[in-house]
Amino acid sequence: MRPRAPRGVLPGALGLALCCLCGALGPWRSRSHLSAKANIGDHGWKKLIMVHHWPTTVCKEIENACSDPPDYWTIHGLWPDKSEECNRSWHFNLEEIKDLLPDMKIYWPDVTHPPNHSHFWKHEWEKHGTCAAQLDVLNSQKKYFGKSLDLYKELSLNSMLQKLGIKPSINYYQISDIKDALASVYGVIPKVQCLPPRQGEEVQTIGQIELCLTKDLQLRNCTEHGEPRSRRWGDAWPARATDEGPGLEVCEDGPAFYPPPKETNH
Repeated sequence: MRPRAPRGVLPGALGLALCCLCGALGPWRSRSHLSAKANIGDHGWKKLIMVHHWPTTVCKEIENACSDPPDYWTIHGLWPDKSEECNRSWHFNLEEIKDLLPDMKIYWPDVTHPPNHSHFWKHEWEKHGTCAAQLDVLNSQKKYFGKSLDLYKELSLNSMLQKLGIKPSINYYQISDIKDALASVYGVIPKVQCLPPRQGEEVQTIGQIELCLTKDLQLRNCTEHGEPRSRRWGDAWPARATDEGPGLEVCEDGPAFYPPPKETNH
């Protein structure tokens, strides 16, 4: 089971997609809930980042640490910007999200450590979730992971890319074309991250797409006008303990490889 895009693209697909997306934005506003379980305070973050990563590129970066990755974009995390580990005493508890596990395993897998995904989820909660919990709508583990799943499904990045004709290919894409196409649908500027070309490679490889949200869960640009472009920021991929060494960077303008999943025998 995995996300699938509708077959065929009508001439008005972009307009239709935008209308559908706008209709889905309403429920993303936060509502009042009980106070957070811990006083995490205001750690100065201004936006949330819904981070999708391409499993085939994850496996390329990690190299021999995973096999048979999903052939659809999966969740890396929901990250407050500029804020990490806001409450180290608020530990991850798998029991609190047991009702979400069927969807978590499909849409938020740890592709480097199947079938044990909980280490990845623990990392995301303790590093990012304890900061996101500043918002009432995200102030428990079940709310944080559940809302992240909801946003992933409503944003429907897999389907949007398919409708835009952006599919894994042996041919290269221009990064500006991808950003412009996504902006035409979502109405905001995303951030696209790549692995720089390695020795013997011609171009960078697309690995991650970020869509940013305000604190009331409305889409917003990932970069403000005049804000310096950060080359490296964020989280390590599951098998990496740190961000040191070759890893994701904001994609350079120019061509990029969107690698097809490797064929596997079943």
